[in-house]
Amino acid sequence: MRERMLATERVRAVEWRDGRLYLLDQRRLPFEERWLGHDTAAEVAAAIRHMVVRGAPAIGIAAAYGLLLGVRDRLAAGGDWRAALEEDFAELAAARPTAVNLAWALQRMRARLDRLRDDAGVLEALEAEAREIHQSDREANLTMAQYGVELIRKHDKAPQRILTHCNAGALATGGFGTALGVIRAAWLEGLVEQVYVDETRPWLQGARLTAWELAGEGVPVSLVADAAAAHLMKTRGIDWVIVGADRITANCDVANKIGTYQLAVNAMHHGVRFMVVAPTSTIDMSLDSGDDIPIEERDGRELLEIGGQPLAARVPALNPVFDVTPADLVDVLVTERGVIERPDAAKLALLMCRKRLH
Repeated sequence: MRERMLATERVRAVEWRDGRLYLLDQRRLPFEERWLGHDTAAEVAAAIRHMVVRGAPAIGIAAAYGLLLGVRDRLAAGGDWRAALEEDFAELAAARPTAVNLAWALQRMRARLDRLRDDAGVLEALEAEAREIHQSDREANLTMAQYGVELIRKHDKAPQRILTHCNAGALATGGFGTALGVIRAAWLEGLVEQVYVDETRPWLQGARLTAWELAGEGVPVSLVADAAAAHLMKTRGIDWVIVGADRITANCDVANKIGTYQLAVNAMHHGVRFMVVAPTSTIDMSLDSGDDIPIEERDGRELLEIGGQPLAARVPALNPVFDVTPADLVDVLVTERGVIERPDAAKLALLMCRKRLH
């Protein structure tokens, strides 16, 4: 199956080439595929903040390369470059507060840097670390896809109908995708009849990105309004809701794109299985529950306008871009280290211990 999955890869979001970070500008998709080059940590932080790159794993990967660019600039400037680099750490970390992969990647880069006692070979070592973060995420996605396919295969009906939200595909990761990786692999195995994609207001990641990724590979996909999800579960025989995650806490609460929580509530009511697919880099064992997750709120103009054109009455707009799904609404959590059915704190702690042992 792995070879078949690799043969389908055609989309990527992040590329490190000739000492420069290139990001596919996801704000312009699906109408224009435009790559933007970045040469400084500040430019990468701005790209993360302004949604050039999005999706928790892809944000972390971009931040790792951004820190590498910061080190290059600080070394060239001379002086106490390690102290000066703290400004780059802080700026990158503040770019998006909810996705824990951002902090995780920066912590890995810091740990690698701290092990280097002199300046010789610093850039080479940190480039290798950033590349490893990038490649290991892609490998994790391929593994999770295989785990997810086996769960779908065990279902008593095939082919199946799947609903997904936002974009947890190759565009959001180091390659192949988390939730969308499972869906793509299941399609290759003949296990998917139809995929329904929520449009995902207000940035329309489902409409612009997920539908584009799936249609480009010939997967049968239909776009639906976010508000139509419960109706589909009632009338279209949805078998699975499969989503990614931006942060998972120690008790298995899941932060993901706004609208995920209501999907989980509706899925439980209609007897639809709810799968979360995320690498262990998305798991934050330092937070006890979802109540502790910082929820990013963005400019209300994202709700009031599209492409700068007014869409609604000029009233105050509340724009939280993530919500938290309680663990008891999650049927299964898929990671690259294994699968947890009915996830809880004890099962997750065991999984994370197994990760450290290996």
